[in-house]
Amino acid sequence: MNIKNSLSRVDLFNGLSSGQLDDVARIVSLRKYNNGDIVFLDGDAAVGFYMVAGGRVKVYKVSPDGKEQIMHIFGTGQPFAEVPVFAGSHYPANAEAMESSTLFFFPKKEFIRLIHENPSLAMNMLASLSQRLKHFSNLVEALSLKEVPGRLASYLLYLSDRNGSIDEFGLDITKAQLASFLGTIPETLSRIFAKMGSRELARIDGPHIVILDREGLEDLAEGESKL
Repeated sequence: MNIKNSLSRVDLFNGLSSGQLDDVARIVSLRKYNNGDIVFLDGDAAVGFYMVAGGRVKVYKVSPDGKEQIMHIFGTGQPFAEVPVFAGSHYPANAEAMESSTLFFFPKKEFIRLIHENPSLAMNMLASLSQRLKHFSNLVEALSLKEVPGRLASYLLYLSDRNGSIDEFGLDITKAQLASFLGTIPETLSRIFAKMGSRELARIDGPHIVILDREGLEDLAEGESKL
């Protein structure tokens, strides 16, 4: 794998010169994980951050009663765990590979040195972290203010937009994982999918989704209608 070429296609390193990319690539190490392997645990010392070179990683918390809440799912080209590294703290959640995955690991000390030498890299980091903050703000709003059908409608619209605003696409995670991400249980999620089908908002066949009424889904996502 050509690390420099991979980094050059990522927003985090957009605008860096060839020499600056060489500097970043020199400190990166490749780490491979199988499905279910732990990348780090809640409370581990934040010794560096990661970027997905291939595969997917979920970041999640576990409640005292053992319930898992997925906070984010990261795919190819997406960095994660940057904030605790620069805050000089510990990882605030768990990270686990959802499939066979290859990750770039950026050690904390070496990367901070590069930031001092390349201020443009710091600006890119700020832009990336701002986007992440926006995502988590939306997630908190969805989990705290919206009912589960609205959360699901929002997620389906998000998948549609991410795939080019198409009306047919596949779920990128299992329904059990989706239930965890939305803060509910699989049985409730299945009932909501069934209601969406009966209302002709969306048709679900296994992981395959067809949006039948985009405006209706938008109303449900915004709380202007209910199932």
